[in-house]
Amino acid sequence: MAKKPVTACLIIIGNEILSGRTQDTNLAYLAKELNELGVRMVEARVIPDVEETIVDTVNECRAKFDYVFTTGGIGPTHDDITADCIALAFDTELELHPDVVELIKRREAPPEVMESRLRMARIPKGAALIENPTGGPPGFQMENVFVMAGVPMVMQAMATTFNKERIPGGDPLRSRSIGAYLSESKVAVNLGAIQEEHPDVDLGSYPFYRQDGYGTNLVMRGTDEAELDEMLGKVRQMIVDFGVEPFEE
Repeated sequence: MAKKPVTACLIIIGNEILSGRTQDTNLAYLAKELNELGVRMVEARVIPDVEETIVDTVNECRAKFDYVFTTGGIGPTHDDITADCIALAFDTELELHPDVVELIKRREAPPEVMESRLRMARIPKGAALIENPTGGPPGFQMENVFVMAGVPMVMQAMATTFNKERIPGGDPLRSRSIGAYLSESKVAVNLGAIQEEHPDVDLGSYPFYRQDGYGTNLVMRGTDEAELDEMLGKVRQMIVDFGVEPFEE
């Protein structure tokens, strides 16, 4: 019997994402990093900078998934309200974390600028810090919720600090892929039969259109390398039986 997958959800917070002014690139990066820890990203949500929405979404997701990650809304401006919302979600208060205050004060600034910067030192009581290797203010963790920056370079730097000790996962998800100039409808029945023989492996079909024709890429995802290879062999043989030459993707 396959092990129950360890799951994660990403909550992308920010009006600028919903408006289309900024494109999110954090999801793809974080999903790959978590997979190496044996954590499967199974859902992502994009929500506005609205207190009630953030609190409700965080509380719903932290009960539903093993891990929740948020990006965005922990900067120095008035509309950066994620830390406030996490404190509300966990029924605790914000406090100026002395380590973060010390880090921020290393860079001199006029009083009004420093006051803004110190907003980033407000951490919910009981939270553990997430190191920021870029040298800026850290993120933080409350139980199974990890709160990170929205700026991709900073978020990615924070994600490099995650390890199995902090985020115990399961087995990493691996994949195999193969393509053929066959339509999805042509292979649908055969794929269904192969999938039934390997219920612990996800078998997906993805059509493509190229100058020399159209066809289907077949992707297998699972944690058992041997079973993946077995399924790949069956899919390759299916393609050959249709009289078509398969190609590796």
